[in-house]
Parts: sequence; C-alpha cells; structure tokens
Amino acid sequence: MTEQTTPMEPQAVLPPVPPMPAAAPPVLVAEPTPRVKKDRRVLRAVLRWTAAVVVFGAVGTSAAYGITRMERTDVPGLATESDGRWDYPTITKPPLPSGSPGPMAESNKAGAHYADLRKLVLPAPRGAKADAALRGEDGWLASKTFLAEYAEKADRETVGQLLTDSGLRHIAARGWTTEDGTHTRIYLLQFDTAAVADDLVSSDLANYDSPQYAVRGAALTERDERFPERAAVDDITRFAYVESKPYGAEQVRQSYLSAGDTIAVIVQSRKGTAQAVPFQQTVILQSELLG
Repeated sequence: MTEQTTPMEPQAVLPPVPPMPAAAPPVLVAEPTPRVKKDRRVLRAVLRWTAAVVVFGAVGTSAAYGITRMERTDVPGLATESDGRWDYPTITKPPLPSGSPGPMAESNKAGAHYADLRKLVLPAPRGAKADAALRGEDGWLASKTFLAEYAEKADRETVGQLLTDSGLRHIAARGWTTEDGTHTRIYLLQFDTAAVADDLVSSDLANYDSPQYAVRGAALTERDERFPERAAVDDITRFAYVESKPYGAEQVRQSYLSAGDTIAVIVQSRKGTAQAVPFQQTVILQSELLG
C-alpha cells in the first residue's frame, strides 16, 4: 500500500525585522562607601611594620615582634599623601633573652627592658644623614654628650647629678638630619626600675606645661596642645613640648617618654619651623618600640 504524503502549506514570508535602536548607556549610581569604624584603642602594640609610608595610629595587637607603620587615616589631619611624614624602614623589635618577660608584662615588676637597649632606639628614616656624634663607643653614649642638649651650665650640672643619684645605667642614642634640614636626636636612658625612671621624669625633668630645664635654642617652651591625645601608647607616659613664638632662626620640639625602666628624650630642631607631623610620628614610633 502506497503511503500518501500530505503536501505542506507554503510558509508565509515575514517582513524583515527593523534594527533595534541603540540602547542608551546605563546610568551608574555610585554606591556609598561604607564608613570604616576606627579602632578607638589606637596605637595598641601593633607588632608589624610594613614598607609603606609610616603614619600615626596603629590598631589592634599581635604577639609577634614585628612592628608596623601606622595607617594614615587613623589620626585626624593625616588624610593627604603630602603631609610631611618620613619613610621609616621596616623594623622588628629585638628578641628577648629566653624566658625574659616584656617590659610591660605583669610579671616584670621592675619594668625592665631585657632586650638590648641599643636596638630599641628608633632607626633613621630613609634618606637621612646619620649624626656621627651620637654613635658613642660601642653604641653607648657618654652622659656628657646627652647633657650638652641643655642650654645652661648650671642645668647640665643639675641634671647630671640627678642621673647619678638615680643610678643611670646606660645611654643609647641615635641622631640624623633629613633633607628638609630637620635635626633629630633620640636618647634612651636606662635605670634599675620603672619606679625610678617614672619619678625622675614626672618630678624632676618634665612638667605638664613645660620642661624643667631648657634645651639649646629653646628658651621658651610650652606644652604641645596639638599632639593628638588619641595617639597615646598604653603604659607609656608622654610629655610633648614645642618652642613658643617668637623663636629665633630655628624652632625646637621635644618630648620625654617614661617607658618601664627607660626614659626617652627626643629633640627635633629645624631652621624656620619644626614640622609637627614628623615630630609626632617619631615620638609615637619610639613609644611603640619601647612598649
């Protein structure tokens, strides 16, 4: 039986589809950038230093010995790239002798720094010229070199006697001059206990409003009201001062730190105006290194 095939109906020919008009470019709506909640406990001992440019606040803590430079936005007023901060190298805290506690450990009643004091001095930033006069002998500085920071002979004698009476053990120091002419000097003075060091700073060397003894080139000095209070470092007592106007050819900034059994004295001077940002940066980083 022959299968019959039903003829297919002819397909309708559709007219060509006109091209679609080009779509308008989409409108992009920027999503609001979420605010990052800043850690209010700025400058806790963040123990990692990166190779990025150093800034002020460090946040959080770590058990490692590496120290990090602080993020720019952690302190108000440091939001731009050209704020004068220095480029410090990557640094790590020196190792402690086996079984020795850190200076701020509860078990360390004397607040002793068991690490080599010479390795606790903040290094110079990149591009700075080292101050050979502060190298000392085998890294230890003679007390007369430190006392030369004070302007008056009577003050040098008085402070020298205070150091002797307080049982000064060592002075480690470092100094440098940056390209903008800022001359920095850092002195670490170590004593037997934290109680001795703290009493010497609070009672004999520093006051709330001004230091007890004027350093060279800074006859009139006042408390640095613009030093960020939020930049305080735990367990470190800080006094920061700035030379008052009118000052002479250069301006001087200085700070006293009490950190366990050690006192840090930081002096910066510069022709014209001593900039606030590198001074604050240096003081905070030295505080972190001692904490």
